[in-house]
Amino acid sequence: MQPQPFQPQVLVAGAGPTGLVLALGLARRGVTVRIIDQASGPGQASRAMVVHARTLEFYRQLGFAQQVVDLGIPIHAVHLREDGEEAAELPLGDIGADLSPYPFVLSFPQDEHERLLVEQLRAAGVEVEWNTALEHLEQDEWGVRAVLLQGAQRVNTSATYLCGCDGVHSSTRHALGLAFDGGTYDHLYYVADVHTACANRDIMVHLDANSFALMLPVRTAGMQRLIGIVPETGSDNVIFDDLRPRLEALLGIAIDQVNWFSTYRVHHRVAASFRVDRVFLAGDAAHVHSPAGGQGMNTGIGDAVNLAWKLAQVLRGDADAALLDTYEPERIAFARKLVATTDRAFQLIVAQGAGGRLLRNWLVPHVLPALAGFDAARRALFRTISQVRIHYHDSALSGGRAGEIIGGDRLPWVPGPDGADGHDNFAPLQTLDWQLHVYGAIDPQLAALAAALHLPLRAWPWTEAAEQAGLLEDAAYLLRPDLHVALALPRQETDVLQELIERWGLQFGDDTAGGGQRG
Repeated sequence: MQPQPFQPQVLVAGAGPTGLVLALGLARRGVTVRIIDQASGPGQASRAMVVHARTLEFYRQLGFAQQVVDLGIPIHAVHLREDGEEAAELPLGDIGADLSPYPFVLSFPQDEHERLLVEQLRAAGVEVEWNTALEHLEQDEWGVRAVLLQGAQRVNTSATYLCGCDGVHSSTRHALGLAFDGGTYDHLYYVADVHTACANRDIMVHLDANSFALMLPVRTAGMQRLIGIVPETGSDNVIFDDLRPRLEALLGIAIDQVNWFSTYRVHHRVAASFRVDRVFLAGDAAHVHSPAGGQGMNTGIGDAVNLAWKLAQVLRGDADAALLDTYEPERIAFARKLVATTDRAFQLIVAQGAGGRLLRNWLVPHVLPALAGFDAARRALFRTISQVRIHYHDSALSGGRAGEIIGGDRLPWVPGPDGADGHDNFAPLQTLDWQLHVYGAIDPQLAALAAALHLPLRAWPWTEAAEQAGLLEDAAYLLRPDLHVALALPRQETDVLQELIERWGLQFGDDTAGGGQRG
């Protein structure tokens, strides 16, 4: 075996969206990282299509959200079809207006998504090592040693930490001997990229007992992604022409070209643990579930964001190693809930019994569109699908309540004056650091402590928009690097702030240019 001269602080196995975002988040924070993947390059076709608002908020922090938006296709509506006819329309548009700077659902194919992330990572000085698989790993108190398989050659490497982002069949998870409990749906799925005569920019959904077909726009006008369940034939050997007549009738389309077609089985599983000492799991290596709601890829990216800043803080000596203990409980709780809810939703959608018929024939086509006409219902729907509602209330890093905001919540978005771009309360978060926010007047005691700690302190005048977002006037909010509130301090309590900082051994940068700065 040949020794590998480059010994990174973090080895990332898997260069899908989860691994790429993790590596990028580490590299941007000055961590040396090595990322490998057994594939020969980014995917040429993909199943994940939807990029939700929470992911775009993370990408804004990293500086390329607008590129993703420009390359993607915002979805304007969902059309519900039954027996080949439209049954109802659910308008989307800017469904999350006033909740996020990205108040829409975006279609952006995973293969293009991956290529963009690879380019961003290259700009940060890291190249993906393709055709490289993780063959073996072992660890001790000093680090992780791994054997990589590059073609026929085995290469030794080591790192302080290893992150397995290597998919459903994760070599990392297998090497750790972790259970991956759950199951596999009985249904066989298909996915295809096709060209149609219509330039559809909406989502078309057909629902029926044991049948599900979805179409959404991808890439250029006329190119569509089809996803659904293969009718039971007793065989997995299905070609697209077996499905074409039924799909054209159900979705009201004429297909003139098939660019890609595949069938696959869907699992619903969660790993027994997301961490074993110095090795972490993220993305599909840790959890997989039904495609309901387009949550899978976005959840993996959320894992990556959560883990990246914590690893960087520990490796830079800016936090105690105990900070890493918060990754698993924060992310595994959400993964378990997501797997359970998407499983229930999907099983009900395709159920043959009375409950399934009630959902498909009455609730979905009639009640859901009616509710969508109410602002409160639209906001609730956006919060659910966009992942802006994810919170870590039970985390050891979270505490306090100020207004409607509880420690662990995502920081609510407050637009800038008159919607001025770049002047909202998310703009300062691109520094990727801890910071304090105050909406109103800063207490001199808090200002003095923040200056002494080199903790950026930013304030905005109290506005109606801040109140509507659930914030409390003159309260202070300690923000983690991932846009979540660690502490909500209704009276700007400096003793509570100091206790949390001492507990986790947190240290902050010496750039005090933002201290007391008004946004």
